[in-house]
Amino acid sequence: MSTTLTNTVSTVSHPREVERLIAGQATSDGDGVKLTRVLTQPLQRRLDPFLMLDAFGTDNPDDYIGGFPDHPHRGFETVTYMIAGRMRHRDSAGHEGLLQNGGVQWMTAGRGVIHSELPEQDEGRMEGFQLWLNLPAKDKMTAPWYRDIQSSDIPEFTTDEGVTVRVIAGSSHGVAGAVQREATQPLYLDLHLPEGARFEQPLAAAHNAFIYVYRGELRVGDTPVAAQRMAILKNEADRDGVVVTAKAATRALLIAGQPLREPIAQYGPFVMNSNEEIFQAVEDFKAGRLAV
Repeated sequence: MSTTLTNTVSTVSHPREVERLIAGQATSDGDGVKLTRVLTQPLQRRLDPFLMLDAFGTDNPDDYIGGFPDHPHRGFETVTYMIAGRMRHRDSAGHEGLLQNGGVQWMTAGRGVIHSELPEQDEGRMEGFQLWLNLPAKDKMTAPWYRDIQSSDIPEFTTDEGVTVRVIAGSSHGVAGAVQREATQPLYLDLHLPEGARFEQPLAAAHNAFIYVYRGELRVGDTPVAAQRMAILKNEADRDGVVVTAKAATRALLIAGQPLREPIAQYGPFVMNSNEEIFQAVEDFKAGRLAV
């Protein structure tokens, strides 16, 4: 059971509206794991500092049993949030952990890491999300870092309207999340809303923000957002946050962050600031230097 904390009331006077709705793209990754890519590469500039959001969820082991064998990363952070199931993480920096129901794995690839994420189950449901968070140029070659955050260590509170808020990163209503980042200031909330409940979250006007509904349906202003849809929120200088209302019992991710406004160069699992740095990353990987 997650840590339950006392929260302070936060109000929003001028809420943001929805700019557009996005339906994710069905794809597969790793050893044939079926998933939906919600935040795709063409949206990286718009949703800076976020690079990717994948959603996966199935009761069929054939869709996930291959997992994600050894693969490299450089230049960003991965945030894996498991709703159901168990996944074992191992990496070249010597880290190992078990990601399970309600837990988060936060990994800073930095200058380079090779890791695997393999299911520790051969039946039942596996469901969760992986978010890619960019690193500023000055930190892209930092030493790799890893943290397993068990479900019980994720701060959680419930509003007067019965909305349960899990604060993975940033802060909400006076409750600090499990992870803080100075450069990108990510906010990562998992919202569980009863039917008809309303929730307000202040947001810095300059921060990019989106909501992904993974159960039920909610409304942002006059715009309904159905399950498996991402709502990109408008950036307007006079707006101070977002207000959502659940049309049914709903679960949704609210994610926001401070844009880095730096060049983005991506080639598969490498995200740097220039093509030259990408070429170097590929060369380092082929030469066995990536995780050294």
